[in-house]
Amino acid sequence: MNILEEIQDCPVEWKELGEVAFLKRGKTITSKTATDGPYPVISGGQKPAYFHGEFNREGETITVAGSGAYAGFVMYWNEPIFVSDAFSIKAFDRILSSKFLYHYLLEKQGILFSLKKGSGVPHVYPKDVSRISIPIPPLEIQEKIVQTLDKFTDYVTELTSELTSELTSRKKQYSFYRDKLLSFEDEVYQVEWKMLSECLKKGKGTKITAGQMKLLHKDGAPIRIFAGGKTYADVSYGDIPDKDIHTEEAIIVKSRGIIDFEYCTKPFSFKNEFWSYSSDNENINLRYIYHYLVHDKEHFQNIANNMQMPQISSNDTEKFKIPVPSLEIQSRIVQVLDNFDMVCNDLNIGLPKEIELRQKQYEYFREKLLTFVAEGEYTESRVEEWDNSAIIKLLQWVFGPIRVELGAVAEYSQKRISVTELTPETYVGVDNLLQDRKGKTVATFLPNQGSVTTYNQGDILIGNIRPYLKKIWFSNQVGGTSGDVLTIQNSITPLMENKYLYYILSDDRFFNYNVQYSKGSKMPRGDKQAIMQYKFILPSLTEQEKIVSILDNFNTLTNSLSEGLPKEIELRQKQYEYWREQLLNFTR
Repeated sequence: MNILEEIQDCPVEWKELGEVAFLKRGKTITSKTATDGPYPVISGGQKPAYFHGEFNREGETITVAGSGAYAGFVMYWNEPIFVSDAFSIKAFDRILSSKFLYHYLLEKQGILFSLKKGSGVPHVYPKDVSRISIPIPPLEIQEKIVQTLDKFTDYVTELTSELTSELTSRKKQYSFYRDKLLSFEDEVYQVEWKMLSECLKKGKGTKITAGQMKLLHKDGAPIRIFAGGKTYADVSYGDIPDKDIHTEEAIIVKSRGIIDFEYCTKPFSFKNEFWSYSSDNENINLRYIYHYLVHDKEHFQNIANNMQMPQISSNDTEKFKIPVPSLEIQSRIVQVLDNFDMVCNDLNIGLPKEIELRQKQYEYFREKLLTFVAEGEYTESRVEEWDNSAIIKLLQWVFGPIRVELGAVAEYSQKRISVTELTPETYVGVDNLLQDRKGKTVATFLPNQGSVTTYNQGDILIGNIRPYLKKIWFSNQVGGTSGDVLTIQNSITPLMENKYLYYILSDDRFFNYNVQYSKGSKMPRGDKQAIMQYKFILPSLTEQEKIVSILDNFNTLTNSLSEGLPKEIELRQKQYEYWREQLLNFTR
């Protein structure tokens, strides 16, 4: 029999709260008279007012805020507390569980709020609360109800924490991606830097006070007037001069206090200490400019904070330089960042909404359990994980080929293999790596004990002694290497061809870089940390495959003994000998 069936069939007695619990007023204290200490002071709010060096309640205690806007607010404690502008409720535990009573009073929270009295500061009094009727099922059933509801309470608490963390993570992720997309610091991207005044047209606002905005505001009116922070007023045509109304798409610069930027697509105006920017330049995506300004908001806030009254001047934005990539790239950046904005904005609404839904689910169960009829369902939401390849895929989508550090896409092998599993064919030391990218030969030496670094098929092995010898091999098997051989592995296999990475690292530019940062004079060694900072261009996977195919064909033509030029020479030689024999075979 489940809990719902049990509570439907169990006997229930109803009593007034004053018959089954002891209600006691608190002792008035102020923050000035409180002494330092760890004990929460329960007063008229939804959380402890402050802390005190003494307590006047301990054990399981229910408190009800006695006065103020939250008079009647119920809390549960199981620790020493000091009850001040509130009163406590202690259940008679021989017939009533304190936690059961707490859950029931939560269910009736609206009734407690309705008991407020007084025209000035509202109060809720113990004598009124004591008349609330309480259902008293058997203690065993009370405990089962408490266990069920506590699970939901814990889940809501956990979910709130997780979703708040998710919102924070998504905002950080958005900021990270935005900063990556808007940091044009590499020669891969063709970017022209321009002052804002070269790209955009500045607009003026309207002369209006905060008081006037409040008087003129009408819900649903067509023109929005912006003030500082989140303050605005919706007004009608005729409320402000027509010349002050903007209908173009524009960016508003909120230039005082907390510096911010507002993007407008509907009729608007703004207080005249602000200004706006619009564009008729066909090579400018205004939404891109908006994202860039938001990206650099801290720059403007730092300028403002140096003033006696925090503010910036139009000169600060007019001379501000922005990178202007091609219109196509601007549009792609906007597409990505607008989607992230929607995610973050939806999460700002969605996460509290999700928490609210879970809270409602909890309340639904509580209501049904406490009125002895119910059923419900639990659905779990999942948080998506992002790996390192996500930012690379995003940047490639926006910019095409991108510049990456080796350490962002590859890593050194960390796994070990026992030397007993190795043969001269599978062991690679510096001595059996061949110079000038010629691969490797069979080892003439094998370690006789311990373990060495593992390499796998598709790994790149580089001799780390005397980098100028250009010893490198693209592995076609599994084996082990000496400590003087670097084993580099592709860490973003869905986005990078192993062979493409091999060609990057077998290029003279890499070896010249490696020589430049090598350490030691008699026997120089490559700097492993510097190697991972080597930068190269990473195109799309399709482009990589084309490059690898072309380079493989060149290798075949130039290096193969069975194909290419050596074979061509051999065939030509045989052809020559055949025709020589035929042409010179004169009969007598």
